[in-house]
Amino acid sequence: MPASDRFKLTARSPSGGPQHLALVTPNDGEDLPHVSQWVFLATAGTLSVVTRGGESLVTPVLPAGWHLLELVRIRATGTTATGIMVGW
Repeated sequence: MPASDRFKLTARSPSGGPQHLALVTPNDGEDLPHVSQWVFLATAGTLSVVTRGGESLVTPVLPAGWHLLELVRIRATGTTATGIMVGW
């Protein structure tokens, strides 16, 4: 099922935090339930992702903490970061 994007017609602002949070188990075959606006990593590592714009890539190592990323999928294969949470 494709990730729903409840905010696709809304201007996004990095100054506002997420209204909703969900823990994520990376999955090669399933989209996130909602397009992320923010991603939290408890430990540093790479993310294997599909972006809101449709690009598939593996990020460089990202530090632990919050990242402004609009994603529809976080894949298990290629992801080394742990403790992943998304906000929208």
